[in-house]
Amino acid sequence: MKWKILIVAVLLISAAVGYKFYSDTITDEMSQTYETEKVVRMDLTKTVSATGTIQPKNSVEVSSKITARVKEILVEENQQVTAGQVVAILDGQDYEATRDQAQFTLTNYAQKLARVERLYNIGAKSKEELEDAQYNYDRAKSELEKAESNVNETVITAPMDGIVVGEPISAGTMAVQGNSNPTVILRIADLSEKLVKAKVDETDIGSIRVGERANFTVDAFPDERFSATVTKISQTDTNNSWDSSSSSSSSSSNSVIYYYVTFHAPDPKNLLLPAMTARLDIIVGQSTNALCVPISAIKTDGQGSYIEKIIKDERGKDTAEKVYLTIGMYGEEYVEVTTDKLNAGDEISVSYQAAEKKTSSGTGGGNNRRGGMGGPPPF
Repeated sequence: MKWKILIVAVLLISAAVGYKFYSDTITDEMSQTYETEKVVRMDLTKTVSATGTIQPKNSVEVSSKITARVKEILVEENQQVTAGQVVAILDGQDYEATRDQAQFTLTNYAQKLARVERLYNIGAKSKEELEDAQYNYDRAKSELEKAESNVNETVITAPMDGIVVGEPISAGTMAVQGNSNPTVILRIADLSEKLVKAKVDETDIGSIRVGERANFTVDAFPDERFSATVTKISQTDTNNSWDSSSSSSSSSSNSVIYYYVTFHAPDPKNLLLPAMTARLDIIVGQSTNALCVPISAIKTDGQGSYIEKIIKDERGKDTAEKVYLTIGMYGEEYVEVTTDKLNAGDEISVSYQAAEKKTSSGTGGGNNRRGGMGGPPPF
């Protein structure tokens, strides 16, 4: 019985020693491989993306203060005009007739007033009659001034220097006056300066400042790169959603909030046209010669953000060492970091992979150096 126990003990010890030998052999044949990138120094630029619309700096819709049929249009689309230039004439026949009638009425009341004044001075007329005559004269004078103003309004002039944008309405069209929806005869825009009016998400608006630069493109000229400068940041969102009394406040609490940001956009080649869509990259931060690592290398734990720096151990094999750091500005692929344990050129891990076991050249490429189907080594 004792010899059986002794045999079992020997077998168990042999198995343990064999497994340790097998494990060490496999460990030696296994190596850790790291996908690495180098720490670099570079200039970082942080941008905010937005979409906007090209607009002229100044523009005006020319309409009529009276209702009359358009008699003549004196300008064409794309024509340069100057302030005060006659651009259209309305049919003023009815207004001229009204003016002539008002002039006749005023002359008649002027004569009556003069006669009443003479009679009043000799006591033949009362003061009340004199005041009535004066009132009628003043009213007739006012009516004449109004009639003369209407006649003058039949001549439409340009209120500013600029270019006629779009086709003016045709002669014969009825131009209707009104405060809410008047007939627009033509439009004039000063295209010597262009603006971009963009909508910026509320999550990005806090990083934008007046004076910051931006680059943008338009679909019409995909190879052209235009520059712009922030000139104004609206203090209210595009829908005035904060104002419950506003008729435009219709957005719900789940709606995305946008703010208008206005840019000055020089256009020396005169390529930009009103209403073109501009796709902007607003530069909200820059860092020169910053120490940077790939964003994919950043990891976090309970102590903060860190990277794994690749170093050689005493056997010359790659090992990873945690280096904690302070995160700075983010770029598209790299992030600025601050630490005294990293230098440009250091290798860091962006991922970890366990390599496959090495194969023996004498076993036909099997996964186990000893051949067979794997499992524990022989005793």
